[in-house]
Amino acid sequence: MCSNDFRPGLPHATFKFLLALAVSILPSAVAISQAQTLTVLYSFKGSPDGSTPTGLVRDRAGNLYGVTYGGGVSFGGTAFKLSLSGKESVLYSFLAGYGASPDSEPTLGEKNALYGTTMYGGAYDTGAIFKITKKGDETVLYSFPGEGCCGNTANPNAMIWDEQGNLYGSTTMGGLAGGCFGAGCGSVFKLDPTGKVTVLYNFTGGKDGFYPSGAIARDSAGNLYGATAYGGDFSCFPDGCGVVFKVDTAGKETVLHTFTGTGGDGAQPWSGLVRDKEGALYGTTLDGGTGPACTSMENGCGTVFKISRTRKETILHSFTGTGADDPPIYATLVLDTEGNIYGTTPGGGSQNCNSGCGAVFMLDPTGKDTIFYEFTGGTNGFAPETGVILDAEGNIYGTTAGGGDLECDGGNGCGTIFKLTR
Repeated sequence: MCSNDFRPGLPHATFKFLLALAVSILPSAVAISQAQTLTVLYSFKGSPDGSTPTGLVRDRAGNLYGVTYGGGVSFGGTAFKLSLSGKESVLYSFLAGYGASPDSEPTLGEKNALYGTTMYGGAYDTGAIFKITKKGDETVLYSFPGEGCCGNTANPNAMIWDEQGNLYGSTTMGGLAGGCFGAGCGSVFKLDPTGKVTVLYNFTGGKDGFYPSGAIARDSAGNLYGATAYGGDFSCFPDGCGVVFKVDTAGKETVLHTFTGTGGDGAQPWSGLVRDKEGALYGTTLDGGTGPACTSMENGCGTVFKISRTRKETILHSFTGTGADDPPIYATLVLDTEGNIYGTTPGGGSQNCNSGCGAVFMLDPTGKDTIFYEFTGGTNGFAPETGVILDAEGNIYGTTAGGGDLECDGGNGCGTIFKLTR
């Protein structure tokens, strides 16, 4: 269950700091689904294969790819491939000068090359953007500098492609120097195929928000959408409850929704956004909603929200912190073709773990909540911190930050890759 002791940063601590509008509340009930079968596809061993995996991507043949925050030859994390037969291959072990500690889900490019960001390493030890070929050759495409673009502690998030081969992402900190506690308020950037980085927008820490976190979304016109954990309405907590924003191709930012944390509204959207085919945006908040207060903040236990193309916000679900109905932290949601929403919670559920072992949940389009699976710890895994992906048959794939091979990390395990079969 939720507790005041639960904070973002389970095994891999990121530097994503945890320092309203009337909404329509849809009724939601929590059901437990018993029809899911969990298969642990792989358990990490720390060295040389890595520990604490983040999100997964899948190629057309069904092979899974991902990165680990730690472990590997130099303990800076790894990039890996898991074949259909269950064979795990380490594509690359990160080294400090070439990027280290990848903390966000990667993305696949041409010829199944893996692209992503690291928290540390690079030329200035403040993070990098990397490319890793299927043969395991790594190239640092960009090193976040100590000054100028993206500040001295960038903390880059997951990236997305456009049709021309440009990559887009955000940095939780950095940007304009001196603001937002001295570390910068965050930025939205573009990386073109030649390796040139263009800063599209620097957050100022006011009503425009600050500390963008998680995945951004993109529409066919090239507009980018994301969320900031803070800023916006400063009557909400000392630093604001966050906003949902749009950055157009000219670099103009528009605030689509300002969270208030009151009246059932959410607060602190750390997980990023996903966009449906009608242009609606979906995300989660760490705080707010109609549930009991179960974080170190003030109101509620978090929400799942929807922002329509007309900027109307709907709260699809308010987490209660009871049983497995715990709030997500950084995990991006995923949608299926029928409009169902899937996500993970790193805590709650089975109390074999201190704050619960975590769960996978689904919301149907009406907001009805079904707990698909509750992790039990041990070899089963615990703390699914990142989002899941789906295959064409509706099977669910994801990772846990802990559990698996209990000879790793002093008996805590170094994480797993799992499959949920319906």
